[in-house]
Amino acid sequence: MNTSEFRRRGKEMVDYVANYMEGIEGRQVYPDVEPGYLRPLIPDSAPQEPDTFEDIINDIEKIIMPGVTHWHSPYFFAYFPTASSYPAMLADMLCGAIGCIGFSWAASPACTELETVMMDWLGKMLELPKAFLTENAGEGGGVIQGSASEATLVALLAARTKAIHRLQAASPELTQAAIMEKLVAYSSDQAHSSVERAGLIGGVKLKAIPSDGNFAMRASALQEALERDRAAGLIPFFVVATLGTTTCCSFDNLLEVGPICNKEDMWLHVDAAYAGSAFICPEFRHLLNGVEFADSFNFNPHKWLLVNFDCSAMWCRQLVPILRLREKPV
Repeated sequence: MNTSEFRRRGKEMVDYVANYMEGIEGRQVYPDVEPGYLRPLIPDSAPQEPDTFEDIINDIEKIIMPGVTHWHSPYFFAYFPTASSYPAMLADMLCGAIGCIGFSWAASPACTELETVMMDWLGKMLELPKAFLTENAGEGGGVIQGSASEATLVALLAARTKAIHRLQAASPELTQAAIMEKLVAYSSDQAHSSVERAGLIGGVKLKAIPSDGNFAMRASALQEALERDRAAGLIPFFVVATLGTTTCCSFDNLLEVGPICNKEDMWLHVDAAYAGSAFICPEFRHLLNGVEFADSFNFNPHKWLLVNFDCSAMWCRQLVPILRLREKPV
């Protein structure tokens, strides 16, 4: 495909997308297909010669669309919202064209700096504590993750690194393995399954705190677990509080749990993946009260804020523990 054809096909694709979005409510929301439906409909190996653009578009309608779940349909009510918008689609086109990999400032200065500034904008919209913003030249800042699952894992690994450094500074004879087998993390029994996966990947124990009648984690239940585990010789180091659980949109009590985490020197990660966008609205900002006790905070603009997947915004009060993840294999 040369530049001339790209211009022509690009216009055709924009028309196809616009027609899809305008007519999405007329499509069957959930596909009526069986597992494995696709394989018999496409070649069993990559073709040696390219198909025409017209044939590819026809195959999308005949073969792919019958197996698509249309998350943007007005009749789709499963899981959680997934956002997109025409401006976001156009931005994706430009990002694809520029094609830079922004893993460091030198790799693409504008990419790194735009992300930093935009994360500060978003943090101000949420009225996050100033410690989480980069513009204050402090120790904290924000960075985009691919998903809330990644953010929880990054927070857990950072908390684990911080705990190991702290304990080895006090007792140099302790090995990392000796510390790791005693570390224990906590979350509500309503937390997303990704929290449990983070514990498995991080190689630490994760315990579920029983929620109350409103499906929230409370201070009394957490304190009881901490006392029991410390008595057993374990080392509590990490707590995940959820604001807006996936199952029923319940809220852990940050104003109760936060002070305990600070007192016990445990990293508090706030997972607001689902409901966090609402905190931009003044009438819902009170639901974020207590975030001042957090070490890290995350929510997903790609759920409510018309941004294409994947855009999961994460802020940390101190970035040093995350930067230390590069020092040794995790």
